Amino acid sequence: MASAADVASQLGFTRARVTHLLDLRLLAPDIQEEVLFLDAVDGAEPLSERVLRAVAHAGTWEAQRQRWRELKASF
Repeated sequence: MASAADVASQLGFTRARVTHLLDLRLLAPDIQEEVLFLDAVDGAEPLSERVLRAVAHAGTWEAQRQRWRELKASF
C-alpha cells in the first residue's frame, strides 16, 4: 500500500481511523509487549485505545514508559 488512504480504502476504514491504528506503532516495544499480554477484567479491556494512543504520543520511549507506569498504577 502506498499510503494510509490506500489502506483505508482497501479495509473500508476512514483515513483517520487508519492513522489512529498506525500511531500505536510508535509505542516503545516493551510497552507493546505488555499491552499484548494484558488480561480483560470481567470481560472489559483495562484501557481504551485512545488512552494508549496518548501514551504513544508522549514523545520519547522513556517519556512513554513514564506515562505507562503512571497509567498502570491506575488499573
